[in-house]
Amino acid sequence: MEFVLSELCEQVVTARAAQRPLLIRGGGTRLFYGGPLPADEAVSWLDVSAYQGVVSYEPSELVLTARAGTPLVDIETLLASRDQMLAFEPPRFGAAGTLGGCVASGLSGPRRMAAGSLADFVLGTRLLSADGNVLRFGGEVMKNVAGYDVSRLLAGSLGVLGALVEVSLKVVPRPHREATCVLALDETSALNLCLRWRSRPLPISATAWVADASGVGGKLSVRLSGNASAVRQGLEEIGGESLSDEAAGAFWLGLRDQTHAFFRQRPLWRIVLPAGAPALGLAPVLHEWGGSLRWLAGPHDAAALRDRVQTLGGSACLYRHEGAPADVPAFHPLADGVLQIHRRLKREFDPAGIFNAHRLYPEL
Repeated sequence: MEFVLSELCEQVVTARAAQRPLLIRGGGTRLFYGGPLPADEAVSWLDVSAYQGVVSYEPSELVLTARAGTPLVDIETLLASRDQMLAFEPPRFGAAGTLGGCVASGLSGPRRMAAGSLADFVLGTRLLSADGNVLRFGGEVMKNVAGYDVSRLLAGSLGVLGALVEVSLKVVPRPHREATCVLALDETSALNLCLRWRSRPLPISATAWVADASGVGGKLSVRLSGNASAVRQGLEEIGGESLSDEAAGAFWLGLRDQTHAFFRQRPLWRIVLPAGAPALGLAPVLHEWGGSLRWLAGPHDAAALRDRVQTLGGSACLYRHEGAPADVPAFHPLADGVLQIHRRLKREFDPAGIFNAHRLYPEL
């Protein structure tokens, strides 16, 4: 594996000397996410998929370290053998999805509302920098402060600061019991109920509201996770129709890996809002995270949508571009002060601008 890493370092050094941009890829399952891929023949691929394997795994310490090219499904299979899991439930987008792509995209799945985001579980990273050196940030314990913020910064950076080559993650035990119930509710009622549940000691690990065919009503699915007693009491308080374990597993897996029929629609917006934000009155829509994450499909005026979402304290990402105007940036435009911070970070980590140009923001 050190030979593979050495070759990657040499490729970066050569690209920088030739002022040739590099696009980072692992399994290639997340390339749809972010700014459009350039068609310029002057761009080369930095393929980290061969740099794979679990470096260390300490089940008793709840820590795993693996190389960036390691398939995410392999990591989760290993964790499941010790009755553990990745708490943030990342979408996998198929068997080829890698750990590096998972962290670089920063996406979290249905359990994020209860467990926290991917960035909350990144303990340490190794980064292939623009000068061809490998930098280490953070460590393998939560209390390790030195460099910890840099590791979290790399989560969701889409490779614009460098290529992730190794990641250390905090893992968690799998819940003893899970159950899912479904309630027939319109959008506003579902949002209000989810907001009310936030003040209750309920072991809710995921929610999803999906509109019905009429577009007026819909169904709110609620997953509860924890010990058997807490889950049973939660089911009694929430009510609704209970799903079988098989049906519930298939439903949440479809949301997590985005194989649910809703995600086949284009274009597709990913909207993040504060808890308690009202219904936008737009359709078709699917809610997760108690209404804090809303997927909106179909053609919509990008500027008007983003202005409205920003007024509510949120942001709107053009998640799937197909069918949208080519000049609409993928991510919500940044305030000038925040953009200047991003530019300074880019200059510090990648002064030659060779890594994943314009994938995160057009200005980077």
